[in-house]
Amino acid sequence: MRTYFPKSQSVNSDSAFHVASRVTSAPACAAGLISELVYSENQPGMTQLLLLPLLQQLGKQSRWQLWLTPQQKLSRDWLQRSGLPLDRVMQASHSGPITTVEAMIKALQTGNYSVVLGWFDEEVSESDRARLLAAANCGQALGLIMRPDRVNLQSGRPLSGLKIHSSLYH
Repeated sequence: MRTYFPKSQSVNSDSAFHVASRVTSAPACAAGLISELVYSENQPGMTQLLLLPLLQQLGKQSRWQLWLTPQQKLSRDWLQRSGLPLDRVMQASHSGPITTVEAMIKALQTGNYSVVLGWFDEEVSESDRARLLAAANCGQALGLIMRPDRVNLQSGRPLSGLKIHSSLYH
């Protein structure tokens, strides 16, 4: 999982303390975060192991979780088995004139969501990341960019778009 820091806050071993002190001294309105999970389509279980504990913890908040997914529908059964709050998980399939970045920005800015997950086929540009971070700060929310690892795809089959493990959807 990659966490996005603006260039002035990039983390290395020499500046980790300075970044932590800048983040902790930041005003309460700048509590948002954008992070990226690059996952393997060949190992969906690993993604679930990384993502579920975070989503379960965020599910304890009073705010909603928004999943901006491809055309598949989230499975209620999977949500229940995963320990996610059915009454505070919302899914929106993104299609039409609005992009996933724009939908994430609008959702993050509202402050209604503890986390907004958006699925992307390609990397998100630096300018879009900056816009997402500003929106996350505004809404004090976490934005998760979900993207398949196309570089290390070990299958010889043609890429036909984003594939999410079928047990998540029905």
